Amino acid sequence: MTAQHTEPRESPYGDPYESPYETGAPYEQVRAEAYGPLDDAARAWLDAARADAAARVPEWELRFAEAGRNCAAPDAARVLLLAAARPSAAAVTRLYRQGSAAERRAVLLALPYLDPAPGDGVPLVEDALRANDTLLVAAALGPYAARHLAPHAWRHAVLKCLFTGVPLAAVAGLERRARGDGELARMLTAFAAERTAAGRAVPEDLRRALTLTEEL
Repeated sequence: MTAQHTEPRESPYGDPYESPYETGAPYEQVRAEAYGPLDDAARAWLDAARADAAARVPEWELRFAEAGRNCAAPDAARVLLLAAARPSAAAVTRLYRQGSAAERRAVLLALPYLDPAPGDGVPLVEDALRANDTLLVAAALGPYAARHLAPHAWRHAVLKCLFTGVPLAAVAGLERRARGDGELARMLTAFAAERTAAGRAVPEDLRRALTLTEEL
C-alpha cells in the first residue's frame, strides 16, 4: 500500500543510518521508540492501529501507510503493526513491492521480528541492495541478512556500503561474518587500491573491515 504523502527523509534517531532495528533490538525497545514521542491522540491512534493489525481487519494496511503522518517514529510504528499482524509471506512481499521507500524500509526493519523463510525474505533484501537509496541498503543489512544472505551477495553488500557511504555500523553481524573471510579481504584490498590510484581517500571503515578479515 503506497502512502499518499511524502515523509521526511530525516531519521528520528539523529544519524540517518542509526536505528535500533538494524541491530535487532528487543521488541520492547521498538515499542518504546514508537510510543515515546507521541501525545495522547497519537498514542490512541497507534493503539487502535495495532488492534486492527492484530485482528487483520482490511484497514490495517491503510494504517501501515498512514503511520508516516500519525507517528513521530514511523519506522518503529510500522514494525509494531507488522509484528501485530504477523502477515503471510505473500502479504509482506506485497507491502514491500507496492510501498513507498519509507514503507519498504519498515518491512526490511521488521524482517528479524517476522522471520520469514529465506525463500520469501531474502529476495526483498536483495532487491533493496540493488537500490540507490542508501537508507534502504542500510535497512536491508540487519540481523535477517546477517543470518540468511549468501556469502557472495553479503560481500558485495559490504562493498556497496563502502562505495555509497553507508557506515559499516549498519551491517549487522559484520564482525562474525567478516572474520577470516579471505575473499572479502581480497575485494577490500582491490577496492582500496582503486581508491588510492584515483587519488581518493580510503574509508576508515574499509580499514576496520580489513582488520576483521585477518582475525580467526
